[in-house]
Amino acid sequence: MNAQPTAAAAGTIDVGGDLTVNRLGFGAMRITGRGIWGDPPSHDQAIATLRRVVELGVNFIDTADSYGPSVSEELIAEALHPYPDDLVIATKGGLVRPGPNRWRPDPAVPLAESMGAIAELKNEGKIRHVGISNVSETELREAQKIVPVVSVQNRYNVADRRSQSMIDLCEQDQLVFLPWAPIQEMDKRVAVAVAAEQHHVTEFQVVLAWLLATSPQILPIPGTGSPAHAEENIGAASLELSPQEIRAISEGG
Repeated sequence: MNAQPTAAAAGTIDVGGDLTVNRLGFGAMRITGRGIWGDPPSHDQAIATLRRVVELGVNFIDTADSYGPSVSEELIAEALHPYPDDLVIATKGGLVRPGPNRWRPDPAVPLAESMGAIAELKNEGKIRHVGISNVSETELREAQKIVPVVSVQNRYNVADRRSQSMIDLCEQDQLVFLPWAPIQEMDKRVAVAVAAEQHHVTEFQVVLAWLLATSPQILPIPGTGSPAHAEENIGAASLELSPQEIRAISEGG
């Protein structure tokens, strides 16, 4: 990979039947402060990162009201508004965080109650499409009885495959699967290191290329607060692993 690839090299995926985006997105969690709380260490670098990923063809950005809180969404608006016509910004709501690195939703609120509120907002035209996060297959089916669901965002990476059956379900239902923590926990993965050396790329790029090869319904959303690291991640869009490399990574990393 010599010239800087763009996200378009990953191909495209449909979201909700009326949106088409490049199949390598950007997670805007890490443009905030430490513990995903407060302002970023460098405001200018956060703005530069957002503008660079869009320059490189990223047209799907994942964020949340709880990232900051509100910091991530505000930075996106500052950096990118007026938005390009093809840019899709997916945000999450409903979680009030008490402090840095604290994420626990209120377990006393039933899923049906949360999804019912979302359905009302969708019916009012305030929400275009609905996605859900950190759910089991049973919870997905429960949510689908209340409102159409177009995406699922669960933890999934080379070391954590607990959501593999959910990916299979997303393929069956033509839902988008957004793996969070996509490039974590890859240390000491021999097959990843071997592939990186073979292709003269980074291990981060290898695991992103592996995710892209794992399922056509996967839309990776690696995040960073660095323009250079963003360029590196997007470079994975043009990396083609061999069937043998994909198998070796899948079987043990």
